[in-house]
Amino acid sequence: MSKNVIRVENLGKKYQLHHQQQGGRYKTIREVLSSKVGGLLGGRKTETAKHQSTEDFWALRDVSFEINQGEAVGIIGRNGAGKSTLLKLLSRITQPTTGRMELEGRVASLLEVGTGFHPELTGRENIYLNGSILGMGRLEIKSKFDEIVDFAEVEKFLDTPVKRYSSGMYMRLAFAVAAHLEPEILVVDEVLAVGDATFQKKCLGKMGEVSSGGRTVLFVSHQMNAVEQLCSRVIQLDGGRVKTDSTDLRGVIRDYLFGNDDSEISARSQWTRRDAQFDNAWFAPRRFYLGSKDGNAIPAPASNDGEMWVHIEADAASVDPALTIGYAIYSESGELLYWSYQTDTHPDDWPSIEPGPIKLRSRIPTRLLNEGVYRIELIGGLHHRQWLFEPGQNAPQIFLNIQGGLSDSPLWTIKRPGLIAPVIPWNLIS
Repeated sequence: MSKNVIRVENLGKKYQLHHQQQGGRYKTIREVLSSKVGGLLGGRKTETAKHQSTEDFWALRDVSFEINQGEAVGIIGRNGAGKSTLLKLLSRITQPTTGRMELEGRVASLLEVGTGFHPELTGRENIYLNGSILGMGRLEIKSKFDEIVDFAEVEKFLDTPVKRYSSGMYMRLAFAVAAHLEPEILVVDEVLAVGDATFQKKCLGKMGEVSSGGRTVLFVSHQMNAVEQLCSRVIQLDGGRVKTDSTDLRGVIRDYLFGNDDSEISARSQWTRRDAQFDNAWFAPRRFYLGSKDGNAIPAPASNDGEMWVHIEADAASVDPALTIGYAIYSESGELLYWSYQTDTHPDDWPSIEPGPIKLRSRIPTRLLNEGVYRIELIGGLHHRQWLFEPGQNAPQIFLNIQGGLSDSPLWTIKRPGLIAPVIPWNLIS
């Protein structure tokens, strides 16, 4: 029976937020500093202090769980759910306000790119420095040195100060040190997003080796396919509390991405702009939704044998031949199925985008998607120049729930295996 290596009981972390009340004018830096110094010296409060209020904010509250040796546990949740705060507490970077935690063994943390590295030291020197911080002896570090360098692929720059490294080189070296110096507990935040796809696959493989070798991995990520690939258990945080702790990864991930209620998914089948967040000099979206060819809302859940169209309504501010607008569609586990732009076809067939209000539509291929829930993101930019709506970066998104209509065949009355379920005709050659 595996022993507990992490025990957390009623853990909480409180911060104090300061607010400027209405009616008080904004102060200069000098006035603010004078107010702070006066308070420290016991002087009277200034007008700046009078117009400030404070609020207690609990980043985490009443969090409890136990993790066994050798488990790989994913920590998921929306931005602000408390994931990074939890890892900082477990890494002893900050102290809890309430509760207690116990960890057995050495902990290696990758919470930010280059954590524990000194920018003026070379890659070689930082390997020894970081290893020492993790509690390793010089001989132990030396025995792993070549493996670390090979994994990080920075041999050419080993004697260059790391301040000259790219963010990707920084990340590769930091991960290589933490993973190869054999901590009992490896804590990894969303830092893997810095690396390219090949590096991410390499890191996931290494973390799998760490876990299968009897060591414990805590992995925070917004990439649900990576969580599903690596972890055997997932803890979902919501508003600083544990919402779900389960080995049913698919179920928890679906709840996190879409919610458990089909009516909630249906209500999110359209996006309407509420502020100027996505305004830009070229293309400002006003509405992004699923509908029929003429724009009427489609029923939810939708049948796969009917027409489904992605509609985009926007204000085009200026004309640029490099402008590309489209959508990306993702499965329940976060895997990208395909992208589509208005420039997919021959240039003669591209819709003309002129300044002013504009409406675009694109048909989702009939009987291509399998049953399930899909996330559809608005994507777009100036081709090979800049993103306007970057995939995975909080772009406008909607959801599609497909049930039934997969085929006219009497043999396919249930969900078919695979991510997609195209109906493909066959012929007999005589």
